[in-house]
Amino acid sequence: MALIKEVRGFVPKFGNNCYLAENATIIGDVVIGDDCSFWFNCVIRGDVNSIKIGNNVNIQDGSVLHCLYEKSTIEIGDNVSVGHNVTIHGAKIENNVLVGMGATILDHAVIGENSIIAANSLILDSTIVEPNSIYAGVPAKRIKSIEPNQSREMIQKIANNYSMYASWFKEK
Repeated sequence: MALIKEVRGFVPKFGNNCYLAENATIIGDVVIGDDCSFWFNCVIRGDVNSIKIGNNVNIQDGSVLHCLYEKSTIEIGDNVSVGHNVTIHGAKIENNVLVGMGATILDHAVIGENSIIAANSLILDSTIVEPNSIYAGVPAKRIKSIEPNQSREMIQKIANNYSMYASWFKEK
């Protein structure tokens, strides 16, 4: 069973139809929408500030979400896929975003809708990622625009696939 822990009087709140891997950890001031999945060894630490996660979001294996005390929060929109071993620290991620494996997103960054953060990229503190863009590198820079319909369709397909994968683990 996943570790769900109250901290400072805050208990995580979950929407409908969420999947939590047995060793996922969700702590404190965390509010989660519907149809989300939290995979093996992910840690969602709402101990020092709030974390709000929309609908149809998947946080994949080994990812860590955390904030700065009294200085930053995390907001994640709908249809977001957070790849394996991603670190998100006090950032805002809008709807329909794919964060590639091993990426790091630092405090006060904003990831615009329908965007892709390439694997192993580093989004520095306070970076504004333009909507409908691909960012890559260390530090990450905009490498190209993508058509909104094209990116939205691909990103939603990945998010929907993770909902399907979660259903396999819920079967008895």
